[in-house]
Amino acid sequence: MSQDDATPTRKIIHVDMDAFYASVEQRDNPELRGKPVAVGSPAARGVVAAASYEARAFGVRSAMPSVTAARQCPDLIFVTPRFDVYRAVSMQIREIFAEYTPLIEPLSLDEAYLDVTTNLKGMQIASEIAAEIRAKIKQTTGLNASAGISYNKFLAKIASDLNKPNGQAVITPRNGPAFVESLPVKKFHGVGPATAKRMAEVGIETGADLKAKSLEFLTEHFGKSGTYYFGIARGIDNRRVNPDRERKSVGAEDTFAVDVEDIEKAKRELEPLVAKVWRYCESHDIGAKTVTLKIRFADFQIITRSRTHSAGFHDDNAILAAAQALLEGEHPFPKKVRLLGVTLSSLGQKEPSATSQLEFHL
Repeated sequence: MSQDDATPTRKIIHVDMDAFYASVEQRDNPELRGKPVAVGSPAARGVVAAASYEARAFGVRSAMPSVTAARQCPDLIFVTPRFDVYRAVSMQIREIFAEYTPLIEPLSLDEAYLDVTTNLKGMQIASEIAAEIRAKIKQTTGLNASAGISYNKFLAKIASDLNKPNGQAVITPRNGPAFVESLPVKKFHGVGPATAKRMAEVGIETGADLKAKSLEFLTEHFGKSGTYYFGIARGIDNRRVNPDRERKSVGAEDTFAVDVEDIEKAKRELEPLVAKVWRYCESHDIGAKTVTLKIRFADFQIITRSRTHSAGFHDDNAILAAAQALLEGEHPFPKKVRLLGVTLSSLGQKEPSATSQLEFHL
């Protein structure tokens, strides 16, 4: 049966490493074990790239400004990221996946989808495959992984969060639709804070609320994504696990609790967004040639402005400078700013000569 058929017969596993960067650091430095650790810079403009579970207990989260994290957890230990080590460990994990299936879709260094409907081990029960993979990861790397098992990617992704850390969960075809109905939409993968807020504004708080809306209503309010939301509200997601998935862009955006009009405050709001997109690039050893700024005003008007650099943007300072320059070009703002977003595109491997090409004026 084709993966595109609506009949839920596939066996999909979503494997997600637990606090990956921080766990690697705790593994390699015994003095960090059991302590609150943040991977990132403690500098005034630094941002947390990852936090250990001990740090998360204090509310420390990835993409949080370092000064905020240190204030919430005074004993927080900052560790400089070692992306070469994280990539090496990720490759070890990927090799374990490949023992079971060639259908592996990495989402980042620490998570991936696996289609094990037909697998190299001839195993029939996907939850047993997931348990075996997690055990091998622990044996090989010393790290814990969690897993979600279901009949599609959307539900497998949700399931992997249910018993974290170091656990796994199954959402079956029989209980999938009812499970979705009971879930707050803000827990849905693919529904970020901004979209969840827009859904709340039209009376959608749970999966059941989402299911109650017609396809026409969802398309009217959410554009092309409306079709996707219509499907997942019913536990339907026919996206295939794509081993050849190539990411063409990476972006982050934030809707403000209070609309912003001050240019300096708006520029500061770009810092965690740039840190988030750069973390992806750095972890994959790639750069980008185009920076795009997205601005949504208080009346929901959206504009985008882009800047392309032929030699590429190869560090976060250059990306931030470009984004802030684009923002300054729109000031004074015609209206208050409701949302800012930063997207990097024209992605590619870093060039060896990139360092010498970073000195330029915007």
